[in-house]
Amino acid sequence: MTMKLTGAQVIWETIIQQGTNVVFGYPGGAILPTYDALVDYQDRVHHVLVRHEENAALAADAYFRATGKVGVCMATSGPGATNLVTGLANAMMDSSAVVAITGQVASYLVGSDAFQETDVTGVTLPITKHNYLVMDVNDLPQVMAEAFYIARSGRPGPVLVDICKDVQQKMVDYEPITNVQMRGYRAIKPHGRQDIPALLQRAKELIDHARRPVILAGQGIKHGNAHEEFRAFVEKSGIPVATTLLGIGVLSEDHPLNLRMMGMHGEAYVNQAIANADLLIALGMRFDDRVTGNLKTYAKNARVIHVDIDAAEINKNVPADVGIVASVKDVLRELTPMIEKRSYPAWMEQINEWRADTQARDVLNVELPDDMLLAPHVMRAIWEETKGECTICTDVGQHQMWETQYFQHTRKNQLITSGGLGTMGFALPAAIGAKFGRPDDEVWAIAGDGGFQMSIPELATVMQENLDIKIAIINNNFLGMVRQWQELMHNHRYSAVEMWTPDFVKLAQAYGMCGMRATNLKEAREVIRRAREHKGPALIEFVVEKETNVFPMIQPGKSLNEMTRRPIQPAALGGGMEFMKEKAR
Repeated sequence: MTMKLTGAQVIWETIIQQGTNVVFGYPGGAILPTYDALVDYQDRVHHVLVRHEENAALAADAYFRATGKVGVCMATSGPGATNLVTGLANAMMDSSAVVAITGQVASYLVGSDAFQETDVTGVTLPITKHNYLVMDVNDLPQVMAEAFYIARSGRPGPVLVDICKDVQQKMVDYEPITNVQMRGYRAIKPHGRQDIPALLQRAKELIDHARRPVILAGQGIKHGNAHEEFRAFVEKSGIPVATTLLGIGVLSEDHPLNLRMMGMHGEAYVNQAIANADLLIALGMRFDDRVTGNLKTYAKNARVIHVDIDAAEINKNVPADVGIVASVKDVLRELTPMIEKRSYPAWMEQINEWRADTQARDVLNVELPDDMLLAPHVMRAIWEETKGECTICTDVGQHQMWETQYFQHTRKNQLITSGGLGTMGFALPAAIGAKFGRPDDEVWAIAGDGGFQMSIPELATVMQENLDIKIAIINNNFLGMVRQWQELMHNHRYSAVEMWTPDFVKLAQAYGMCGMRATNLKEAREVIRRAREHKGPALIEFVVEKETNVFPMIQPGKSLNEMTRRPIQPAALGGGMEFMKEKAR
């Protein structure tokens, strides 16, 4: 049925039709007609007023990861639009389906350097899957439908729609568009001439002959909703699984074949397994440098099967013996019935020997005085107190890596974190997006003192929306990961990493929020319990030892087998250990 609507009304009608009922945004002059129209849609769309536009994009990103629905963010022209840039780059790097809607100056002013005019389509061209500048209201219905289709189809990603102010005000004949046809756009582009049956047969042959195989599981399994197919393949093949950072959650970490995370700060035994493998089966992952280390020495004795929905990823970093451009779900449905049910006892025995060595080096084995708290203890305490029944949104840095090491992820898509871009300040806005996506879930934002100070204003958003989010600040008064690099690679020459912090408990109280602090493990467990019992948002500051390092660590340019590892206990924890040993005496 055709309706006569303003451009602004078309925007809201499309958002609703596309199944998204939450929009994260911040109003301003060029987007004001759309916000005016929102008054008539507030019973169907919930608008979340963030305190900074970047956080609108980050929240929309997390909303997509929590729900599978396209996340939507909104801002005005000029600084409003440019403030979205980091969030859109984050969504692009992590393949998150986000539609960003920005206002633009009136069409007759475009190109005149009008007040708050910025060429945002030019600015965001490299960090969006596609973008539009809409100067004719008759184009708007089709553009809006296309934006959502492009964002979610194939390899997901962000799409920006920049809409002139007068376009939002003009009238147009609108009819919902339910079938998008785009000439020249293919969600999945084949890699050369693909003979899928032949490629699957070749993959089967490589699996049949492998003695030391490893599956490399990435986020593409999540985006393709291929969890069931993946588990079936793993259990029939008997092949152990290493996950990327963003692949955490594709298979429960208590599964006997889940080795856990690989890469720069992945488990040492996982990296050893990959380095010694004779077959790598890469599913929905892109061989990022944080995963591979030095490409010249990466898994030199391994054949490679690589399945990805994006043709650009095949042979980009690691040459594939079998490269298949398709959804992981479709490939596994075909490949699993073709393979024999197998196990690899000798291979798993070797991996378990390496695992035992890793466990012997675990920082949790160190005896500490009662007044000392290490960040890994905090992560383990949150896992134990919640019994793992929660959604975790982390910031970026040391605490992020400790979370992957000491929180056992048994739920599907449980961890929401910034991977490719490594965006500090991600945790709190991501927790907001995740809570709207999973309102019945317990949601934790875990941040370092540095990253948290980049998103402090969103405490107001949490309070205004009355979101029951638990916030853990790991405070070591340092930019911890940068300090670690300066210690290990720059001979302890610390520069611009010491971090003065406010009184986070008083800060929480200033926002009307429950605030608590812990300085030892006993207090940590107590405040975690109190925060969980508290009905409403709660912030906990964990004051931890300042110079603890994340191990293992593959330094840039090094190979997987050149990991810097923590010595067997009770030797050094890493930076600051001499101080801690002295303190322990």
